[in-house]
Amino acid sequence: MFHRAIAIAATLGLATVASAQTQVPFALDWKFEGPAAPYFAAIDNGHFGAAGLAVEITAGQGSLDAIPKVATGAFPVGFADINSLIKFLDQNPGAPVIAAMMVYDKPPFAVVGRKSLGVMAPGDLEGRTLGAPPPDGAWAQFPAFASANGIDTSKITVEPVGFPTREPMLAEGEVDAVTGFSFSSFLNLVRLGVPEDDISTILMADHGLQLYGNAIIVNTEYAAANPDVIKGFLGAVAAGWNDAIADPAGAIASLVERNPAADAALEERRLQLAVDANVVTDYTQANGMGGIDDARMAKALEQLAETYEFQNPPDASLYFTDAYLPDAAMRMLK
Repeated sequence: MFHRAIAIAATLGLATVASAQTQVPFALDWKFEGPAAPYFAAIDNGHFGAAGLAVEITAGQGSLDAIPKVATGAFPVGFADINSLIKFLDQNPGAPVIAAMMVYDKPPFAVVGRKSLGVMAPGDLEGRTLGAPPPDGAWAQFPAFASANGIDTSKITVEPVGFPTREPMLAEGEVDAVTGFSFSSFLNLVRLGVPEDDISTILMADHGLQLYGNAIIVNTEYAAANPDVIKGFLGAVAAGWNDAIADPAGAIASLVERNPAADAALEERRLQLAVDANVVTDYTQANGMGGIDDARMAKALEQLAETYEFQNPPDASLYFTDAYLPDAAMRMLK
C-alpha cells in the first residue's frame, strides 16, 4: 500500500508539472527532415521543458506555409523564409506576424544542376532548361540572383515543376538545373543515384545574394501578451541547435523517432550541410545565432526591390525584432 501510494503521488506530480507547462504549437516550413532535428533535440534534451513549454511540432508544405498559420494566430510560432514574410507583410500591412530569430544566416536558396548537362556556374544557365516549383522560396529569389550575376533570363527556358518531381526530372535529364534548398536538392539527387561529382550546387548567397534565410516567426499579439514564453522558446531553439551541432547523430535520432521512414544517415548529412552552409557563418560565430546586421538587411531590401515592387516603403523594423532574443551568450554556437 505504501509503494502504491508513492506511485500515485508521483503520477499526480508529473500530471501537475505537465499541466503547468505552456502548450506551444510550432509550424515548420517543410517535412521532418535533417534540418528540423534541432527542434526535436530541444524537446528530447529538455530545453523546452526547462523553459516551461510543451512544444508540438507540425510539418509544413513549403517556404510560405507557416506565415499565414502564424499571422492568423493558428500557431503562435513558426519557421519561414523571411523574404517571403517581407512580401506578405507588404501586401498585408499590420498583419500580426514578425521574425524574431534568424536561423539561416545564409539562405539555402540555390540553383542545383548537373555538370554533365553543362551547369557549373551561374552563367551556364543561359541556353538551358531550369525546373522551378512556382511556390519555391529559391525560385522567388532567382530574379535577384540573375541580376547580380548578369544572367540574361530570356535565354533560359523555365519549366514549372512540382516539389515531388523536381529532383527526379533533373536526375532523368528532363531539365538541366532546378531551384531549391541546397541541402535538400543535393541529397535528393544523391538518393536518386546521381553521382555526387556530377552535381553542382550554386548557393545564391555565395554569388551576390545579400538576403537572409529562414527565421523563427511569431504572432505579434501572442508575443506581446506572452513575452517570457517567446524568450524561453527562442533560448531553447538556440540550445537545440547547439546540441545538433555537437551531436548530429543524437539529434537525428530524435528526428527519426518522429519520422521512422527517414534514412538516418541521409538526414544526418542533410543536417550537416545546413549547419555548415547556412547556420554556422562568420557572423553567427562572432555574434551568436539569431540576430541580423542592419546594413546587410538594408542591402537585402534593396535587392528585393529589384524584382519586387513594394506597395509600402520597406522598413526592416516591420519584419524583424530582436526584442525576444535571449542574451548573446546563450546564442553563441559552440
